[in-house]
Amino acid sequence: MKKEEIFEYVQKQYGTMPEYLWSKLSDSAVLRHKNGKWYAVIMTVEKSKLGLEGNDLVDIMDVKCDPEMTSMIIQTYGFLPGYHMNKQHWITILLDGSVSEAKTLDFLDMSYDLIDGADRKEEK
Repeated sequence: MKKEEIFEYVQKQYGTMPEYLWSKLSDSAVLRHKNGKWYAVIMTVEKSKLGLEGNDLVDIMDVKCDPEMTSMIIQTYGFLPGYHMNKQHWITILLDGSVSEAKTLDFLDMSYDLIDGADRKEEK
């Protein structure tokens, strides 16, 4: 799945627009929940920085994940520990076609819901 398709999906689904916060990483974007918290980060990084072979660039998406699922999910090809994020609560999804569009969107939706749920827990 391409990042442009993700941006189109989140705009329709959640009314989210990508935010480009870093001038040195001009193609990296944050997707922010209506409560202000991040639910996804989309970046382009060298494979070697992810522990993969090669120095080719690859698009990735970091999403929040249920900590009980994280260790199991990252054993699946195309899923890695969260890049530059809390490895217990975030996973990285390769956007190179190794993960299906349906699974990518499922994890994106789960991340959005987890951020929404975290907000509700804080209100109690």
